[in-house]
Amino acid sequence: MVAALALVASAPLAAQEKAPRKDVVVKSKPVALEPSFQGRRLSEYVADLSSDSPSTRHHAAYAICGFGAAGAPAVPGLIKLLDDDQAVVRYPAAVCLGEIGPAAKDAIPALEKAVDDRSDDVGHMARKALKKIKGEG
Repeated sequence: MVAALALVASAPLAAQEKAPRKDVVVKSKPVALEPSFQGRRLSEYVADLSSDSPSTRHHAAYAICGFGAAGAPAVPGLIKLLDDDQAVVRYPAAVCLGEIGPAAKDAIPALEKAVDDRSDDVGHMARKALKKIKGEG
């Protein structure tokens, strides 16, 4: 008899669990995770492109290279670096724009100017980056 009561008492609970709830509305948005490298987010490296330290700008540009096309949000900052006083900063900026590839198409005018850079190395890398961005190499 006790077993029968337990069975009857649990029946409505089991039925409730199977019925869909109409009072719960779940809305979700896809969450885009920001890419990271060595424990730092892309946006942190992008901020470093504006540092007063040439070494910090240099390292940030090289770190962004590793993001490939996902590094596209850094393109405006990298374009600015192509006019940096230091060749040690301009060079990795050109390298990185090439690694970003076609997503760095906004950098084409600045890279075309950088082809004639006073540093032969920067000019050479600007030519390589242009080929990668244009899909020629």
